[in-house]
Amino acid sequence: MVDVRGVHKTFGPLEVLRGVDLRVREGEVTVILGPSGSGKSTLLRTINHLEKVDRGWISVDGELIGYRRSGNKLHELKEKEVAKQRTNIGFVFQNFHLFPHLTVLENLVEAPVSALRRPRRQAEETARRLLARVGLADKADVYPRRLSGGQQQRVAIARALALEPKVLLFDEPTSALDPELVGEVLDVIKDLAGTGTTMIVVTHEIGFAREVADSVVFMDGGVVVEQGPPADVLDNPRQERTRAFLSKVL
Repeated sequence: MVDVRGVHKTFGPLEVLRGVDLRVREGEVTVILGPSGSGKSTLLRTINHLEKVDRGWISVDGELIGYRRSGNKLHELKEKEVAKQRTNIGFVFQNFHLFPHLTVLENLVEAPVSALRRPRRQAEETARRLLARVGLADKADVYPRRLSGGQQQRVAIARALALEPKVLLFDEPTSALDPELVGEVLDVIKDLAGTGTTMIVVTHEIGFAREVADSVVFMDGGVVVEQGPPADVLDNPRQERTRAFLSKVL
């Protein structure tokens, strides 16, 4: 479903990604761990072309993201074409990014109506079903400022699902939450994992990774240091850098 090949990304003199390879099969949950500054969030943002790659390429469900191949060259797509691709790649940010001037229901309806041209009534029916799924059926007419951080993040997840994406990306979805609210968001993500939704989750929640992930990726210094099943990477890591990281967070 997701194929990342030899991806490099530089910001000024700083090389943030240094030849990353990553493959995620359909229906898999891949959790990316690593210290701050390791390139995890940048990698996630390249997958839906929020950040352009300097070298390498990325495809989702066989479609090259952000570029069109012509012979041996890649030509960048127009923003409108990239926006269409992004409807297949749901993104849940750590700081929610809800529209404050729209109600919860309107936040979910906006993209399906404007980007996918769905009838509003159909979009609203889908939105209400998704709100019920994340336990917020009674919050449809509330504005985001009236919600807790955990509730806002659950709305953000429902909003991402409203486009029926092929893959969901989560960028540290619990890092902006008070500790007592983390569980309610992780429970929603666990529920999604049980339905076969393809997901890539950047997180520091080791217990979540152990319980839900099909594959765990450990990144450091802009490269993938180690990856494999949770039992291998978390309980029996091969690389010393992975062992050192886990000794500080477990």
